Amino acid sequence: MSGYKRKYLSNQSIDFIFPLLALLFIALIDLSVTRITLSYTGLFFLAITSALMIYWVRELKKMLRIEYLKPVQKDIEGKDWLYDLIKNNDEMVFVAEVPGPEDQISIMLTGGILHIKGGRNFVREIPVEINHNTSISDFKYRNGVLTVKIHRA
Repeated sequence: MSGYKRKYLSNQSIDFIFPLLALLFIALIDLSVTRITLSYTGLFFLAITSALMIYWVRELKKMLRIEYLKPVQKDIEGKDWLYDLIKNNDEMVFVAEVPGPEDQISIMLTGGILHIKGGRNFVREIPVEINHNTSISDFKYRNGVLTVKIHRA
């Protein structure tokens, strides 16, 4: 099952225009007050308009942050994948859960690595101790569990 991280997307352009106009209006008032007088009243208005400008800039940044939905595959990449590799003198048995269906399961042993592909873009590579005569002798897939027998000569 895929989950989604919450992201924000603002498609309403009218919500963007009002804070921008208010910010411009406050900037004009700030400029006019500071040009007229530098008394305590002018400094008071300067402090108020500066605080309002900071607030509106933060609001604009929140509105401009455009992010998209990103799927998070919890059941494939979100948890550790566990498997068993049982070694005997002449045989190894590999057992693991692999998403199916059975016709999408593919197994290949090359260069000391067991390549497993399954459904839902499931791909794993497991290092295996081999010698020159190692080969896959049998594999079974039942109820989501893959069992692979690897014969060592």
